[in-house]
Amino acid sequence: MTNSIKPVAIVGGLRIPFCRSNSAYAHLSNKQMLSTVLNGMVDKYALSGEALGEVNAGAVITHARDWNLAREAVLSTKLSPRTPAVTMQQACGTSLQAAMMAAAKIATGQIDSAIAAGTDTVSDVPIVFGNKFSKRLVALGKARDFKSKLAVFKGFGPKELAPVPPSVNEPRTLMSMGQHCELMAKTWNISREEQDKLALLSHQNASQAYESGFFDDLIIACDGVLRDNNMRSDSTLESMAKLRTVYDRSDAGTLTAANSTPLTDGAAGVLLCTEEWARERGLPIQAYLTHSATAAVDFVGGDGLLMAPTVAVSDMLRRASLSLQDFDIYEIHEAFAAQVLCTLKAWEDEQYCRTELNRDEPMGSIDRDRLNPVGSSLAVGHPFAATGARVLGTLASQLSAKGSGKGLISVCTAGGMGVSAVLEA
Repeated sequence: MTNSIKPVAIVGGLRIPFCRSNSAYAHLSNKQMLSTVLNGMVDKYALSGEALGEVNAGAVITHARDWNLAREAVLSTKLSPRTPAVTMQQACGTSLQAAMMAAAKIATGQIDSAIAAGTDTVSDVPIVFGNKFSKRLVALGKARDFKSKLAVFKGFGPKELAPVPPSVNEPRTLMSMGQHCELMAKTWNISREEQDKLALLSHQNASQAYESGFFDDLIIACDGVLRDNNMRSDSTLESMAKLRTVYDRSDAGTLTAANSTPLTDGAAGVLLCTEEWARERGLPIQAYLTHSATAAVDFVGGDGLLMAPTVAVSDMLRRASLSLQDFDIYEIHEAFAAQVLCTLKAWEDEQYCRTELNRDEPMGSIDRDRLNPVGSSLAVGHPFAATGARVLGTLASQLSAKGSGKGLISVCTAGGMGVSAVLEA
């Protein structure tokens, strides 16, 4: 432990291309994708045989076999087997929270280096039996003779073999995230046209970033895939306008497949450390993680499910004595175009800022030209647990290219939570 707080450096990030579920990565597991990213970082930063202070990683959609996912992934890499690992999860904020956990330990001298990462696949979801048949299987494992085993199936009916379909609906409301976001869009009067324009800009920015070579240092090929396969450089507002709404089929619906993120497979990671650790290994420092926060809202009681980032960012900026306008780049995760637009509108709203954020004045507006300048989740996709690390690596790289400045990160998550961070270069 140290008596002074150490700066937390970000050396850089790396990810595999993100792919729509049940497409290019349909046969890959979370461990395979995560291991690919970790080994890519080992090669990129010459970490073969290195015992890092920690690897924090997780996934939202997991099998029972993934109970020690992060450690098993580490053991599948060229990192030293003496590298400990923590498997953790905070929905879509998982890998950003993983970085926050690592940063706290680095800042206080508990460790000197860490990788924060996330992986998710909706192509390889766990298919499970219902509770009744599952209990029969547990009892069968305990039965010691044939008679006892036979007794386990007394009263058995074929319907018990019906699998429980996977679902990412909120357990408390039984509503999907998209349905919740439709309610938010109606509350904040966000039009479909506004959402489509934001989605189109995300695709255009991501496409331009690819063409400029920005992603060359941030992406490692996986299973022959070189680019995110959700990105549509030829999208137009006209083509988007032809799509049917998804979550509200009435004329009042505004969310479509074009302005919502698709189910996505992928993995991403970011390397954090002390300045000394980086210097000793001749590694670059792209940026510093200087502030972070997490928050939650009462979405069951009526708050917008994805509005927690408004609170997390507000609380974080208050502690950091910063204003919303103090940033050169804003990386706001695009779970849905409506979510981003609701967040921006809430920060501009005097009543919301007073009642929900405990502020005397609105936080104000941002320069939209600084918002997601290289595209975000609507274009590249959103593997739940991997998005935070993707955003961290993307923002650190942008700040490094600029040579100075501040960047704001805002990520909404399932369960009515939000995670935020500030990077400085």
